[in-house]
Amino acid sequence: MTVRFVIIGAGPAGVEAAAVASRLGAEVILIEKKVLGGMANLYDCVPSKAMIATGGAITRSWRSKDLGLIGKILTPDLAAIRSRILAIANDLTESIEEQLLSQGVIIYKGEGRLLDPHSVEVTFSDRAKDGVESSGQKKVITADAILLATGSYPRVPDWAEVDGDRIMLTRHAYPPQVVPEHMVVVGSGVTGVEFVHMFRSLGSKVTLIVSRQQVLPGKDPEVAAALEEDFLESGVSLIKGARANGSFIKGDKVIVTCEDGRKIGGSHVLIAIGSIPASSGLGLENAGIVTYGSGYVQVNHHCQTNLSHIYAAGDLSGRLQLASVAQSQGRKIAEHAMGLHTREHRHIDYDKAASAIFTEPEIADVGLAEAEAFAQGRKIRVTKVPFSRNAKAMIDGDPRGFVKLLSDPHTGVILGGSIVGAHAAELISVIAVAVTCRLRVDDIQEALFVHPALAEAISAAAE
Repeated sequence: MTVRFVIIGAGPAGVEAAAVASRLGAEVILIEKKVLGGMANLYDCVPSKAMIATGGAITRSWRSKDLGLIGKILTPDLAAIRSRILAIANDLTESIEEQLLSQGVIIYKGEGRLLDPHSVEVTFSDRAKDGVESSGQKKVITADAILLATGSYPRVPDWAEVDGDRIMLTRHAYPPQVVPEHMVVVGSGVTGVEFVHMFRSLGSKVTLIVSRQQVLPGKDPEVAAALEEDFLESGVSLIKGARANGSFIKGDKVIVTCEDGRKIGGSHVLIAIGSIPASSGLGLENAGIVTYGSGYVQVNHHCQTNLSHIYAAGDLSGRLQLASVAQSQGRKIAEHAMGLHTREHRHIDYDKAASAIFTEPEIADVGLAEAEAFAQGRKIRVTKVPFSRNAKAMIDGDPRGFVKLLSDPHTGVILGGSIVGAHAAELISVIAVAVTCRLRVDDIQEALFVHPALAEAISAAAE
């Protein structure tokens, strides 16, 4: 009997689950109200990294004199940047659609919600591919398995009157209508610091409001210190220990007030203080799905909810909010729904997920962190190699940052690592494989790396 698998949400988790389940023989119906690829393509990962790539090209031009070059400094063309972002998103969406349709996935453009544990109602927002359904029409689908993968949206604090112009959320800034004269960024997590780099590279004066005593409060303090140093050297103002509690427009300025009485003014304000799961309107109560916190769906190690045939993935599941994690969840869910968990099946180890921050320089880490090991009283060996000793970094004119490896002092097994520097997001993959496969430092040291290459710093740290 063919399994009917209904997926609500076509972000990284939904798309991957649809593709894998279809290959395994399921009848797959994918429901998405905006674009295939989800908010990652439309508002988050893709446009933000496209903007950051533009900013990176500008900042590299600032260092061109170190490579023996002189000439005109690059300046941003916001209209061209906007066109480029839309073109990338459209190309990715078309590619995803072509792939899924070729695999027999049925795609409905509209909103889906649970009517009961096995029924999903679709409200169409556009004509379906078969040309039958029209906008506003409803259809009820009976499902054997259901995946909820609707993602999240930016959190808006009660004190902020967001207008999308002077007081913005992240999704208003891809790109902004104008280059801000002075951007005040509220929020020093991953998203906040990426926007600091982005606006600084576009030419804005930038002030970052940091609620604690370091940026990136969940990261290695040494990594955070390296980023703070770069921010300060480039003219970014850091306001530490300041928790924002209000904002208002006064003439040509936007003022942000803090709990301790400090007031910070700029021409624009960007709020980047986390996200809220997009669980409202899904009909979770109709099926009796258990949630927690601000609406996250509770799941087990198979990403099953309290109903074994209904799954949740991506930001909605409350796990690591990374596209790579969502994609892996989607694959595992499809395999589980099709019964492959009865064979050899590895659960997702969230502690071994690599992550990256696309600042300038980039930051990436994976596995056990030094501060975490210290808090656990765990004995580790830490080795650190600066890129200033790396030939390729010197050739490229960017020797900032370092590679740090954490290993077991008795077995030599690599437990984790951090990288600050150019192309850190690519280089961390080497350490991620080592952590996942429990490789030893000797395994890395004995590998023959390309010379000259930035990756040699990883080998040097292993040595």
